[in-house]
Amino acid sequence: MIQIYTGNGKGKTTAALGLCLRAAGAGKSVFFGQFLKGRTCSELLSLKKMRGVRVEQFGSGQFVKGKPSAADIKSAERGFLLIKKAVLSGKFGVVIMDEINTALDLGMLNIDALLLMLGEVPQEVEIVLTGRNAPQRLIDQADLVSEIKDVKHYFRRGIKARKGIEF
Repeated sequence: MIQIYTGNGKGKTTAALGLCLRAAGAGKSVFFGQFLKGRTCSELLSLKKMRGVRVEQFGSGQFVKGKPSAADIKSAERGFLLIKKAVLSGKFGVVIMDEINTALDLGMLNIDALLLMLGEVPQEVEIVLTGRNAPQRLIDQADLVSEIKDVKHYFRRGIKARKGIEF
């Protein structure tokens, strides 16, 4: 199955992490690939301690806002190739592509290449794609789409990201 967690609300990565935890607890191996992000955050420290979970980041350390740099694009392309290899290897029961929707929205990756790869996913592999602005073509191919809506957020009151909560 192909799952998408999208929308402008907080919790897309958190939902993917919950599925990662559940899958690992069931004995499935998980590949957690994170686009656009490159700094160490608390959830990745936990994942790296878990048996059967492989974590890779494909970002510069700062979340990409605005126009991505050539280095950002190169990192995303490298990440896509690594994820494609992981998906097609059959070694992982779950492959999570965190923030790939945003990378697509920023023009960092080719949607046709992603859709082609998704058409080749072995039946026993679950795919999770997160990030804002999931393209309609991707939504059309997915089996499950959850949109996380921003109703109210404390960031608007000036509260900064907190360790252990947002990162």
